[in-house]
Amino acid sequence: MINDLKKDSEDRMNKTLESLEHGFAKVRTGRAHPSILNGVMVPYYGSDVPLNQVANVGLEDSRTLVVQPFERTMVSAIDKAIREAGLGLNPITADAIRVPMPALTEETRRDMQKVARTEAENAKVAIRNIRRDVLGDIKALLKEKEISEDDDRRASDDIQKITDKFVAEVDKRLAAKEAELMKV
Repeated sequence: MINDLKKDSEDRMNKTLESLEHGFAKVRTGRAHPSILNGVMVPYYGSDVPLNQVANVGLEDSRTLVVQPFERTMVSAIDKAIREAGLGLNPITADAIRVPMPALTEETRRDMQKVARTEAENAKVAIRNIRRDVLGDIKALLKEKEISEDDDRRASDDIQKITDKFVAEVDKRLAAKEAELMKV
């Protein structure tokens, strides 16, 4: 029973790390990467859909993305959606849409670091919330006398060790992302 709770907490914490990686993918570095446009929503026949459902996103070179719409009529809508996405990108429109990555200034790099730190802090909060939920479940088992106090203490220590391991992993990934952002 306690082992199931530990396994469940590790699975949920791993999902938090995956979510952190998705968040970090949106924080752009100097290089072009198709995942930068993952959060862009495009109006399509009255509803907003993700960009990758109305166009192919690829690389032209290391600093330029190419967005090839499935329908020619979507070019202006995609262009407008990219401009308004808050990514600081200015697409160039022709048959395909080229999105050059502007060179990052020192100030922009610092702003991107702040965004990365915020993503990391949100991941840590999520991990701590998972710990709180699991410890609450363990206390409930103790209250119902399904486990002993020794089992409760041992399980609580194990959950704390798991939490510490995942928080350290978040810190490690944040340090790697910050180093990547500051690399010129």
